Amino acid sequence: MKLGEFRTSFLIVGLMLALIAASPALSLISIPTSEERFSELWLLGPEHTAGNYPFNVSANEEYNIYVGVGNQLGESTYYTVYVKFGNQTHQIPNSTTAEPSPLSPLYEFCFILSDGKVWETPLAFATDYVLLQQNATVNTISINGNTFPVNYTSTWDSDRNGFYYQLFFELWLYNMTSNSFQYNNRFVGLWLNMTG
Repeated sequence: MKLGEFRTSFLIVGLMLALIAASPALSLISIPTSEERFSELWLLGPEHTAGNYPFNVSANEEYNIYVGVGNQLGESTYYTVYVKFGNQTHQIPNSTTAEPSPLSPLYEFCFILSDGKVWETPLAFATDYVLLQQNATVNTISINGNTFPVNYTSTWDSDRNGFYYQLFFELWLYNMTSNSFQYNNRFVGLWLNMTG
């Protein structure tokens, strides 16, 4: 064996021994996982697909959708989904500031969901509204057979040719530290055109 080959072999064996000696110390190093923890919130249309959502709605006609939540938080979680309704001037949740809409909830779903599980339910809604020349007033909205007075007026939107309202859903989680529900910065909604 030549001197250069001997040095190379010695260097390789020395590095291997150093790695073996260091391996117990390496096992103490904690490598963070890239596993992200989150909750999901979704809406599906009447055929239980991501399509054919109600848009142009008629007064007193019932429409069906599905609301769903997925738990990827790593633990069982107590959820509330608030159902809210407003016209085009009402404030919806602000994703930038993580603030919910100031509108009062009309309906709610409360449930506990284990990690990795999903919850889904059908939702039926209908509106009772009156059309005048330049505005539409929704007097009541019915959600799963419960009727709520709202009396919200929408003015004619000439850019989009309609009287617009939004039915939306906010996701809230129970916080054990504060013993209260907190907005999770997740919401989904449907724009509805009251065209008669």
